[in-house]
Amino acid sequence: MTPPERVKRISIFGATGSIGTNTLAVIADRPGAFEVEAVTAFGNAESLARVAKQVGAKVAVIADRNSQSTLEAALSGTGIEAASGEKGIEEAASRPVDIVVAGIVGAAGLSPTLAAIQAGSNIALANKECLVCAGDLFMKAAQEAGSTILPVDSEHNAVFQALGSNNLDDVDKIILTASGGPFRDWTKQAMAAASPEEAIKHPNWSMGPKISVDSATLMNKGLELIEAHHLFGVGNDRLDVLVHPQSIVHGIVAFKDGTMISAMSAPDMRMPIAHCLSWPQRGDDAGLGLDLAKVGKLTFEKPDTDRFPALRVARDALDAGGWATNTLNAANEVAVAAYLAGNIGFLEIARLVEDTIAEVASAGLDRTPETIKDALALDKEGRRIATGLIARYQQKSSR
Repeated sequence: MTPPERVKRISIFGATGSIGTNTLAVIADRPGAFEVEAVTAFGNAESLARVAKQVGAKVAVIADRNSQSTLEAALSGTGIEAASGEKGIEEAASRPVDIVVAGIVGAAGLSPTLAAIQAGSNIALANKECLVCAGDLFMKAAQEAGSTILPVDSEHNAVFQALGSNNLDDVDKIILTASGGPFRDWTKQAMAAASPEEAIKHPNWSMGPKISVDSATLMNKGLELIEAHHLFGVGNDRLDVLVHPQSIVHGIVAFKDGTMISAMSAPDMRMPIAHCLSWPQRGDDAGLGLDLAKVGKLTFEKPDTDRFPALRVARDALDAGGWATNTLNAANEVAVAAYLAGNIGFLEIARLVEDTIAEVASAGLDRTPETIKDALALDKEGRRIATGLIARYQQKSSR
């Protein structure tokens, strides 16, 4: 193993979740390469304390204020500072480090990620909501602070690598790949009756229930198109999606001269995380290698937006502007939660999101957020409207 050129100071937000767990695995594979400043979690104080002790963090912050005493007790005698609440997380994010892993799920990640950007830290971004809910705001803040946004999503990370130092003016298309999820070959009739247990059985990736359902509807790919728009500064007309069931090619850059450059790796989140943590260098211990002869065949197909309308809904929201993408995300979170709870059907997820966007526009709320406060207020309104629509759906179905 090649020794690191210098020790990097990092913070891990969402340290006990999937991204955090994979980040810890990357750190463990590179002893002496990283010094951890802060770790955070939502509500599992004992797990957070174990992580903090494992990596020797200087501070551990639990979002749930009621869990602070548990966290303090678990860290007693270690010298690790304990804190809690939104303010505590934002203060931890304001501590300047080389890179912050932004793995907090949902709108709760907006404020701390912005605080980290404003502190001048580079961001390994795994929180889609930052760009989907307030992309213009975040990219402007990063530019002003000199902070580099490094994409953790495998697709955007692949595009980031494939772009390299090439001029965006030479790019014809940025193409994200999608596995197609568990229902790639299902009919609409079959999907209408799909259970949550079937929807979360992703063929290639091990993910949480919400993102697994997003993959099954292709909404995840729609959200990623919105991210790509902000990350790479290209319009909807220069973004595309290909269904690639093997999940080996993660992203493709098609240049105007006909050349296409792709980035390939095994479907393992340690790969893009390791790339972000090592950037601008490359580590030599990123995890799984790739044997193309063993893979044998790579296939690609166009997405079917009749069976998977969520992708169309997301693209329409991108064209409509930041208010619509913010509402898209809020309504989708409500819809997926309702589906997992058995309150709506699988095909109603995309319908609910589209109806919510239309209702928000009708209410005169179609204004792009200019501050985090604006973004969170619109997010809250979108959730309220989506929840009300679910009640209407249920009333109609019971008649």
